[in-house]
Amino acid sequence: MSKVISEIEQLATPIVEGLNLELVEVEFVKEGRDWFLRVYIDNPEGSIDIEQCAQVSELLSLKLDETDPIEQNYFLEVSSPGAERPLKKEADFEKAVGQFVHIKSYEAINGIKVFEGYLRSYTDAGAELDVMIKTRKIKVVIEKEKIALARLAIDFSAES
Repeated sequence: MSKVISEIEQLATPIVEGLNLELVEVEFVKEGRDWFLRVYIDNPEGSIDIEQCAQVSELLSLKLDETDPIEQNYFLEVSSPGAERPLKKEADFEKAVGQFVHIKSYEAINGIKVFEGYLRSYTDAGAELDVMIKTRKIKVVIEKEKIALARLAIDFSAES
């Protein structure tokens, strides 16, 4: 599966970058009987629109037809990563400093594996977050190699 994703990333990256967009993530998943190739793109200067998704879809579809890297029948979907964009690359974490994030760790830190809070910094030491544990605000540092999953999140506790 990672071979397919890697091939699609190699095909999609020049298309996406040629349109001054960013390739966020590629997924190839089976849901029920159907396979889905999902390509998530973003605009570093603002939000992505339907025309940009359609343009990437058309260009990528042509390239996929030409190279035929996937054996199964599948549905191609190109979309925005949404408000809860995944954080995968160093640059993703650096851009997310100051924002509310959701991080799962591979192993428990003080008995906890899921953290939501404001990302205060991202350095070689890892991600530093301010999180609320019951009524206390504490600082947590999660080492880079212990981060299993990270994404932006919506803070529903924030005052309007």
